[in-house]
Amino acid sequence: MASNTMRTSLKRSALAVAMGLCFAGGVQAQTNTAGAVAGKAAAGDTITVANPATGFSRTITVDSSGNYRFSQLPTGQYTVSRNGGSPRNVTVNVGTASNVDFVSGGSALDTVTVVGSNYINPIDVTSVESTSILTSEQINKIPVGRDTTSVALLAPGTVRGDAAFGNLASFGGASVAENQYYVNGFNVTNTFRNLNFSNIPFEAVAEQQTKTGGYGAEFGRSLGGVVNQITKRGTNEFHAGGNVYWSPDSLRSQVKNTYYANPLTPDFGSLRQDNSKDTSDGVRANVWASGALIKDRLFAYGILSYGKNEADTFGSVLATSNTTSETKSPTWLLKMDWNITDNNLLEFTAFSDESETVTSSYTNAPGSFVRGTYLGDTVAESGGQNYILKYTGYLTDSFTLSALAGRSEYSRSTYVTSPDGRRGSYDGSFTVPTPRVAPTGGCPTVVDSRPGYRQTLTGAYSSPCNISNATLQDINSGDEREQYRVDLEWQLGDHRIRGGYDRDDYESRAGSAFEGGYRWTYLTSNGPDGRANTGDEFDVARLQYTSQGAVVSVKQSAYYLEDSWNITDNFMLYMGVRSDTFENVNGQGQAYVKIENQISPRLGFSWDVDGDGSFKVFGTAGRYALPLTPSVAVRGASASLFTREDYLFTGIDRATGAPTGATSRGNFRFINAETGNPKNPITIASKNLDPMYQDEFILGFQKQVTDNVAVGVRGIMRELKAAIDDNCDYVPVLIAGGFDPNTFENANGDHAELPSEGFPYCRMFNPGNDAVFVTDYLNNGTLTEVTVPGALLSPKAKRTYSALEFLFDGRWDRFFLQGNYTYARSKGNTEGGVKSDIGQGDTSVTQDFDYLALTTDTYGFLPNDRRHSLKLFGSYDISDELSVGMNAIVQSGRPINCLGVLDLDPSDGYSAHPYGSSFMRCSTTGDATDDASVVAVPRGTKGRLPWTSEYGLNVVYQPNWMKGLQFKMDVFNILNSQKVTSVIETAEVSATGAASSTYMLPASFQQPRSVRLMVQYDF
Repeated sequence: MASNTMRTSLKRSALAVAMGLCFAGGVQAQTNTAGAVAGKAAAGDTITVANPATGFSRTITVDSSGNYRFSQLPTGQYTVSRNGGSPRNVTVNVGTASNVDFVSGGSALDTVTVVGSNYINPIDVTSVESTSILTSEQINKIPVGRDTTSVALLAPGTVRGDAAFGNLASFGGASVAENQYYVNGFNVTNTFRNLNFSNIPFEAVAEQQTKTGGYGAEFGRSLGGVVNQITKRGTNEFHAGGNVYWSPDSLRSQVKNTYYANPLTPDFGSLRQDNSKDTSDGVRANVWASGALIKDRLFAYGILSYGKNEADTFGSVLATSNTTSETKSPTWLLKMDWNITDNNLLEFTAFSDESETVTSSYTNAPGSFVRGTYLGDTVAESGGQNYILKYTGYLTDSFTLSALAGRSEYSRSTYVTSPDGRRGSYDGSFTVPTPRVAPTGGCPTVVDSRPGYRQTLTGAYSSPCNISNATLQDINSGDEREQYRVDLEWQLGDHRIRGGYDRDDYESRAGSAFEGGYRWTYLTSNGPDGRANTGDEFDVARLQYTSQGAVVSVKQSAYYLEDSWNITDNFMLYMGVRSDTFENVNGQGQAYVKIENQISPRLGFSWDVDGDGSFKVFGTAGRYALPLTPSVAVRGASASLFTREDYLFTGIDRATGAPTGATSRGNFRFINAETGNPKNPITIASKNLDPMYQDEFILGFQKQVTDNVAVGVRGIMRELKAAIDDNCDYVPVLIAGGFDPNTFENANGDHAELPSEGFPYCRMFNPGNDAVFVTDYLNNGTLTEVTVPGALLSPKAKRTYSALEFLFDGRWDRFFLQGNYTYARSKGNTEGGVKSDIGQGDTSVTQDFDYLALTTDTYGFLPNDRRHSLKLFGSYDISDELSVGMNAIVQSGRPINCLGVLDLDPSDGYSAHPYGSSFMRCSTTGDATDDASVVAVPRGTKGRLPWTSEYGLNVVYQPNWMKGLQFKMDVFNILNSQKVTSVIETAEVSATGAASSTYMLPASFQQPRSVRLMVQYDF
């Protein structure tokens, strides 16, 4: 029998098993599809691992150092035995190594403690990665949204991104566009903008792994985090069931109304949006079945899921239309597992996340809730089908090979239908308009951007016949991905060597144009005195054509090599390196950016202080790179059209919202050289362009403090070393080429012709670095290479993130509780891929560095800076029939900015910079034409939004009188706290310099209290 010392050690290991994976911020192994079992035994012993549910079994021999390791094991419950002796039960979870030792203090153990199947995994001293894993059983026990992001937000260092980008998370200070998402090892990130991803039916998720830092060389193309989901799979036992989730509108609290919040405007405090009649109702049904098609060899799991969400939205009290929407999402998943032999496994995954949202528009009088004439429907299609094939071969006791191939499709199209059933759509083509000729007929998009006092005077202008009043995506917009990877693992004595190659080819068809083909935007000019609201103002109608369409792509490939070296029994050193190559291709099939062999080193260590897995100190240092998204090429590197022309007018066509009596002011021009002709690809980006990359450093520990509690602390530092963005100022390019920016002439009398296809206004570069641009200055086909000093373009892109995370995990027989507190600071002059300040989702082409003037006073606390974040969740089994769960998240608010206009020449009247209300400066009196009243407002110094707190509770009833039946009720935001989570930060009206009435207007609130009901039956 084992000695008392051995028993104590085994108890501590068992607790570590119970804690490890649930332990948010734990440190785990680097793999995204499987787990491992590893440990120590006497050299020459035979160790057998088996999965009773599938009949899988594998036996290897312990090496001369007394180590053994089963790599790339499918997740599930296993038994481990030595020399045919008593088995030990362990759980294998994704990305972890479960430690099972058969020796202690140099002595063999004749028996070992059996660890129950509800345990998760030990503190993994074989790895340096920071990750959190939740199983479907844990997720079902707590009140949390049934979606990828809601679960990821339980991990430390994550905060919810700006509502403008949808339901996405920010990891470690990075923007929401810098994450990667995987399903069964296949990258499902929508690489077009990196702002969404393919979703499996959430009921099919077996485990979700959230990597928040320190991940190994296997992973790249991410500066934020990695979310990896593993699906459920079939076993020898047949299972089937179904459930229905319902979130009724009758049990949902109303969203708060919004009121004007700018004290410098006359409408301060008045009602802007009445949400009392808005509704939201959702239901989802799932049915599933799993089992063996051939016992011990071929297994299947399948699920069908159908969801429907309905919503009514009335919007602003000034709006002349309202909408009702219905989203239908019939999704499915099939998972097949074929154990060809115990040494050769084949997996197939197929799933679809197709959905369709139909938004019906109706007229109404401003401020009225009476639904009037039906205008038509806007139909948005998204999602698609995904197919994944993976092979795993255990070629020897110490050498494992895995290979994966996958293909996916994703739709992003929109179209409109009129009341009589006619369809309106955009096909990606465009025609250059004729200057000085106002279009007639049709039904244009109309936007009223005049100050509030002008709208009050004349009534707001709108288009009664335009259905969406927005842009339409190309009817064939969508993405296709082909992905391949090979991974090798070799256990060579004290070294675990892994390496691999992956290739990811991503092609996107994209394009957009205004519904109706063009847009009228109504603006107000200050009049002769150049001052706002003095009685001499007049209105202007701006005609704009914006169209683009192209098939673009990005080709990505990478090699990686890593070594986990057990220098001693208690100390492991990790060394890894990754080499990435990125190639971006425009709509003419021409490469405009190619970055080869971007080297990203990774280092780390893991110290098992006491030698029993109960106290671990770890650290990592690494570099992580992010490629340029394909979306950049649609406008920036392919043929596109962008024109602008102002008209005076005498009246409004009430049937269309277009101006009547329109007379051109003679200022027709192409914007950003978007003339409708193809661009020269070598003029689009700096020849010395580096990818966006950052360095990261982590130091922490994990400690089991009692038989039921583990704690940990982790410090993290991230620093952005290079960013990619665009600069749209032609002046530095002229100066570098020897041209006078005022006369456009050089010393030889040559006159620069710009913009042109060879002289684009906007070019990709690394902010702060010297840029090497190629330009056709004279528009004669002669290209000149010039180096533009970085000081003329912009300051260096800066973003730092530092955080201290405190982690807690407690588990008892009927109760588990996990939590974390994070103190963090995110500071810099750029958020990263997107710009939450103005809700700009143009990944990698934000306005941050378009002009040098835009960078003044932009260094400060960034939008994802949430100084304090506390998360606590768990559940308690009151009896074998009844349990309750809770989830609490408390966070401090984000910083606020004041974005105002820039008067280009205050000494000569008012002339606003064309970027409008985008500068870190504002008037203290509400009149930006009065230069004396304008003061600098550096980033993040206008205060902060309020703290938010959200508490959820649930109750689960599983009656003994009918096994398999389950009832559950989740209550979210039980206190109905609806604090503001974002506001409009543009403070002034560009055309007049007057204070904007929408400044500080709430753009989003916490979701109101809601209830989700569920009934389920399993058999």
